[in-house]
Amino acid sequence: MSGVIARVNGPVVEAERLPGLSMGEIVTLGPARITAETIAIDGDSAVLQAYEYTGGLAAGDAAEPEGEQLSGLLGPGLLGNAFDGLLRPLSGAPQWLRPDRPGSTQDPAILDRRWRFVPSATQGTQVEAGEVLGTVPDSGAVEHRVLVPPGVSGALEWIAADGETAARDAIARIAGREVRLAEPWPLRRPRPFAERLADVLPLHTGQRVLDLLYPVAAGTAAAIPGGFGTGKTMTLQQIAKWSDADVIVYVGCGERGNEMADVLTSLAELTDRHGGRLIDRTVIVANTSNMPMMAREASIYTGVVIAEYYRDMGHDAVVIADSTSRWAEALREFANRNGDLPAEEGYPASLASALAAFYERAARVRTLGGQTAAVTVIGAVSPPGGDMTEPVTTNTERFVRALWLLDRDLAYARHYPAVSWHGSFARDVDEIARWHATNDDPDWADRRARAIGTLAEADRLAGLAEVIGSSALPGRERMILLGGRLLQEGVLTQNALGAADASSSAEKSAALLGFALDTIDECQRLVAAGVAAATLEQWDFSPLLRAREEFGPDDAAGIAGRRDAFLAELGTAS
Repeated sequence: MSGVIARVNGPVVEAERLPGLSMGEIVTLGPARITAETIAIDGDSAVLQAYEYTGGLAAGDAAEPEGEQLSGLLGPGLLGNAFDGLLRPLSGAPQWLRPDRPGSTQDPAILDRRWRFVPSATQGTQVEAGEVLGTVPDSGAVEHRVLVPPGVSGALEWIAADGETAARDAIARIAGREVRLAEPWPLRRPRPFAERLADVLPLHTGQRVLDLLYPVAAGTAAAIPGGFGTGKTMTLQQIAKWSDADVIVYVGCGERGNEMADVLTSLAELTDRHGGRLIDRTVIVANTSNMPMMAREASIYTGVVIAEYYRDMGHDAVVIADSTSRWAEALREFANRNGDLPAEEGYPASLASALAAFYERAARVRTLGGQTAAVTVIGAVSPPGGDMTEPVTTNTERFVRALWLLDRDLAYARHYPAVSWHGSFARDVDEIARWHATNDDPDWADRRARAIGTLAEADRLAGLAEVIGSSALPGRERMILLGGRLLQEGVLTQNALGAADASSSAEKSAALLGFALDTIDECQRLVAAGVAAATLEQWDFSPLLRAREEFGPDDAAGIAGRRDAFLAELGTAS
């Protein structure tokens, strides 16, 4: 039964004569069948949020309930492709970012494409939710496993033979229910799992300042706040390229269209650590700034659902959301149009709970099928004017396990990544240190503590040296200032465009940090033995400073050899 539109206010649409409507139900509006979601109900009237441009809608146009929640089709064909915030395919990417069929979540190019299904389950056996029924070769760089859907179990009465099938074709029948190659799933509903795991292991990002000082555990959440021009997008792209996740879901939430096109181009051209194309294990959810505002609000849930879909197959996934500030702006705009009582800086009072609900989707779990996999969420925060006290930033800090604060001064000094060692933190350091201790690196925590202590002390002394001059400081303190520079320039800086330095293995990172710390210790020993501080300050430290770019991403042995030779030479200073 169709209702009618009573009022249109941007993305907020009021409709009448809709008895029996449920919260979250999808309603199509007007002749263009614009997709809208039910957010409030009063009798047979409802308030809807439209996910597309509402120009042309008028009072009296039809409002037709669809009887289902906002859903996306999950199946083969996600990896290597770009979608909008409602999981509709985008055509012509990266040149053009636009929906193929406005108002439709069903694209013939995907529904009609045929995939080879290879069965692995045996007809007549009992199967449970999450078990593997078969695989789909040539659907990206990771194995696509077709699973028994959540809530389905029983006798496997029939399973398709090895051969080609379309996305909506049945490939099995379990206890009287047909299972299709691709299944719709409500985008806002978390996918179920058997158990959330408490053990901690690090997610290796390939960025030394993160892996050495502020590590993030797999299955947790991290945030990157920073003002304009501090390198948020570049850092996120580096994590996408080099982290040790199996699947990357890159959500461009409110980004400029040309920026998203650049992301697509670079991902398509880059060879990943496995020797294949990075785009083949990446899903792009691109809701650019010129796309409908409320589809931006849905885009981060779309990204997390895709990640959970691959998690259920047993693959580790990373969701990169750039940026959550623009997602929060969509919440604020809609709340204002809907007449909600504004809280701090006009954001809705539900902002904190919305952020918490998003970041808590990160988890390392035992899946329904018994496998272990993780979804890690990394979100960028773009505080207006670089104000780190604004609501999105402060609330985000409460819910993430790692915060990588970008510093404008470091960025303008061409120090990349511009992660500050003042405001950044990692809450899982102790657990990650224990993991390293049981995986052949018992000195990891000690190196980290020494590095952070040296950087903090060097910053304190730098302020004093600006007043009285560094030459007036004792030799020991001058060596701390020198050590801070060696750590910054020789270890924490990375060249994102350098073949040897764009990514760094855990072994190379540990070797570089050990090289720098051993050099600082030797300088302190020499000063204590009577060598003039000025002599050491004028020493050629280029073998240390150049090591990060002269040795490959995995060449820890080469760095160790250079360290021994350099320390022997430094020991001759007099």
